[in-house]
Amino acid sequence: MHVAPERGRRAFDPLVALNAAKEVFWRYGYEGASLTDLTTAMGINKPSLYAAFGSKQELFEKVIQAYAADDMAYARAAMEQPTAYEVAAALLHDNAIAVTRPDCPPGCLSIQGGISTGPANASVTEFLATSRLAGEALLADRFRRAVDTGDLPRDTDPAALARFLMIVTEGQAIHATAGVSRADLQASASLALLVFRSLSGAS
Repeated sequence: MHVAPERGRRAFDPLVALNAAKEVFWRYGYEGASLTDLTTAMGINKPSLYAAFGSKQELFEKVIQAYAADDMAYARAAMEQPTAYEVAAALLHDNAIAVTRPDCPPGCLSIQGGISTGPANASVTEFLATSRLAGEALLADRFRRAVDTGDLPRDTDPAALARFLMIVTEGQAIHATAGVSRADLQASASLALLVFRSLSGAS
């Protein structure tokens, strides 16, 4: 016998719940996001959260993975640009857009999530730092390929260039949380590109 669902009850959607958790972590950070904040936003109770996503840290790591896949897609697209300079330009300018989206909290989840954690949650900070350094390593590899193909001069330091860009994008994200406008961040991105060109000899 078919039993109709109770009137008013919605089926649990893990993706919707994960997106709700993402916004909570983004706004309050890992430590600032209480289980009550999370379950209220996700529309589930604590046992359901644990059953669907594991511990709070496991939920956070799943959120970061989803954030990297969706909200950071612009960074992967930048890597596909034909020249090192175009990679840098796309990364810097698209980052300024990403950290000031009106439909999201300002800044970057991977920074906001663990910018202030106590010793008990050191593993969260390490997880985020490792994730960001992995992105930096991919960018350095892209610049090494640019050196190999002659797009960048032979004496270019790909790791230093990648670190420079990451420092700028991470700084832009922090400034976005302080209310700096997209236009001002784009102006800073343009200045950083002038520095990138002078450091790398890119055309």
